[in-house]
Amino acid sequence: MQAIHFEEVLEKITAKDPRYHRDAYLFVREALDHTQKEICKKQEQQLRHVSGEELLDGIRDYALRQYGPMSLTLLHEWGVRRTDDFGEIVFNMVEAGLLNKTDSDSRADFKDGYNFEEAFLKPFRPSSPPATPRESKPAQSPEKH
Repeated sequence: MQAIHFEEVLEKITAKDPRYHRDAYLFVREALDHTQKEICKKQEQQLRHVSGEELLDGIRDYALRQYGPMSLTLLHEWGVRRTDDFGEIVFNMVEAGLLNKTDSDSRADFKDGYNFEEAFLKPFRPSSPPATPRESKPAQSPEKH
């Protein structure tokens, strides 16, 4: 697909559905490429169609690799607050002819995939609470006999 065509179609999508910033669409497209490549590496296969669940996992992985602890902030800035939003973006792109789908693919594949705070913040939180210093007791003077 030519970049100019993609950009033109993307403008039409965001004009029709302004809920999501154009960067969200670019991110999903890049995350899809990332997901396909990772699946090919792990399963030693050619590029293939990915399921909604696989794409959600790939989106999370790609976001964490690219944006680290800023992932959640960027997604929110782009209007993406839950996995259902990724489904809306994907299907906007499908309806515009930018992506393909199978007969079994639906927006429901993206419903409640994971909690955003858990997915994008938890990897950067300490695994255990920081140690609190023990309260020190005043030194007792030795008793005199």
